Amino acid sequence: MSTEVRNNTALERFEIYVDDALAGYAEYQDTASERAFVHTEIYPRHEGHGYGRILVRSAVDSSRNEGFGILPLCPMVRHFVETHAEYVAAVPQWARERLGLPQ
Repeated sequence: MSTEVRNNTALERFEIYVDDALAGYAEYQDTASERAFVHTEIYPRHEGHGYGRILVRSAVDSSRNEGFGILPLCPMVRHFVETHAEYVAAVPQWARERLGLPQ
């Protein structure tokens, strides 16, 4: 199975495609310097295959490369950041404090 993550800027979400079929998305809202991830969903028939992790990693990496700080407001993105220590630094210091993330 092939996977591809695309940033659908018109809908403000990253979308993951599995064999060219939409399998889920991660919605975001941008400010001048931060990207808040507010909701992530993997469609039921695609759950349990690691697509959520692929989607979130790609979305966070792309956002960092664009110069955004990450605000992991959605539980799936927050869990990803909490379990991948190398991504904590992408969260602004003020947000780490408010969200109880490691400093």
